Amino acid sequence: MDDGARGRLTKDGIRIYEQADFAGMHKAGRLAAHILDEIAPMVEPGRSTAELDAEITRMVEEAGATSATIGYRGYQHASCISVNHVVCHGIPGDKRLKDGDILNIDVTVIVDGWYGDTSRMYVAGKLSRKAERLIQVTHDALFKGIEAVRPGNTFGDIGYAIQSYVEAHRMSVVRDFCGHGLGRVFHAPPNVLHYGRPGTGPVLEEGMFFTIEPMVNLGRPETKVLADDWTAVTRDKSLSAQFEHSIGVTADGCDIFTLSPAGRFHPTWG
Repeated sequence: MDDGARGRLTKDGIRIYEQADFAGMHKAGRLAAHILDEIAPMVEPGRSTAELDAEITRMVEEAGATSATIGYRGYQHASCISVNHVVCHGIPGDKRLKDGDILNIDVTVIVDGWYGDTSRMYVAGKLSRKAERLIQVTHDALFKGIEAVRPGNTFGDIGYAIQSYVEAHRMSVVRDFCGHGLGRVFHAPPNVLHYGRPGTGPVLEEGMFFTIEPMVNLGRPETKVLADDWTAVTRDKSLSAQFEHSIGVTADGCDIFTLSPAGRFHPTWG
């Protein structure tokens, strides 16, 4: 895929970006993260997910950015909002949040041609103990994966770090969805699996940009997509959680492009 970006492609079709490109990704990622910071106070019982999406749409437009999801394969919203047993790609609607609901909000913006993609968990009202444990394990699993990112490691090392941590806590990693390359396009090689074996898959190189976005279920890993062709749910109706960062590989590790400016990435920030 020729996305018009500078840099070269690896034999696996993964683009290697230049050092100057990191600034564009930081700018896009910071806006996406800022929007998720700003929406946090609105997540409360009685609020509809459509109302949250309308506010996100307003913030994207006010920033002079573009939503990457509005019009993407026919999708018509600036966010995906996935509640309780919805794994990902939940469509905002009129259903109102109830006390104790957990939800993932996923936002992707385009700023000066660069894509900023991030998601995090929120809680409406009082957090149950089992949901709190799921959210914590999912959050920590993301960072276990990020810790494995450095030149010379493989994408299998990232997946193994996430999978082994999650399964040690007797939860399961969703296999049906994965992270992805991005930059001047929304989705590009590689597929970033959240499970795997050490030493397998493409080797990480400085200049690779991609998301890590593990989805973790309290029950079994199997999912199904509903009749709307978007909403993915757990087959056993167990709770699911997800966190996502966009990152770039550096000479000795990685840059996280989507860090929360206000330190609100975890739902118990307040």
